[in-house]
Amino acid sequence: VLAQDGWVTLFDGTNLDSWSELGGTEWTIADGVVEGSGESGHLLSNDSYSDFVLTLEFWVDSPANSGVFIRCADPEAVSPNTCYEVNIFDQREDQTYRTGGIVNFAAPDAQVDAGGQWNSYEIRAEGSRLHITLNGTVTVDMEDDTFAEGPFTLQYGSGIVRFRNVRIQPL
Repeated sequence: VLAQDGWVTLFDGTNLDSWSELGGTEWTIADGVVEGSGESGHLLSNDSYSDFVLTLEFWVDSPANSGVFIRCADPEAVSPNTCYEVNIFDQREDQTYRTGGIVNFAAPDAQVDAGGQWNSYEIRAEGSRLHITLNGTVTVDMEDDTFAEGPFTLQYGSGIVRFRNVRIQPL
C-alpha cells in the first residue's frame, strides 16, 4: 500500500502478500504481528530496492537469532555473504556483530539489548552509505559498495521472533 508520502507498507498486520517464504519457517499472523517458528528461514520481499529507508519493529526473546538482510544479491541463497545482514542477536557467541551491527562489515557503535521488548529499526541505504538506527540510537554509519541492490528479508533463526509495522520508502 503506497502512501502519499512515498512510504510503502509491506506488512500491515493482516497478510504476507508482499512476501515470499524461503526455508522451513512457519509464519503465523495474530494481533497485527507476524511470528516465525520451527526451522530457520526468511520472508523475502517481492520487490528489489537499491536506495531506501526501511522501518520496522521487532520483538525477540534474549537468546533469539534473527536479522534483516538487505540488498540481497542472490535471493535464493540468503546469507551474510550475499546480503548485508543487519543483525538481531543479543547473545551471539562472537559479540562483534551482535544486535545493531552488520555481520562481517560493521560492529555496532553502541550496545543495545533487544530481548524482551518491542524495538525499532531504521535502516537507511543510500548509494554506498548504510546508516542503522536501533531504538533511536545510531549503531552503524558506514560506507561500503559490496551490495548495491536486491530484495530484503526478515529472518527467523531461533527463539521467539516477531515483526510488525514494516514499511519502506524508496529514495
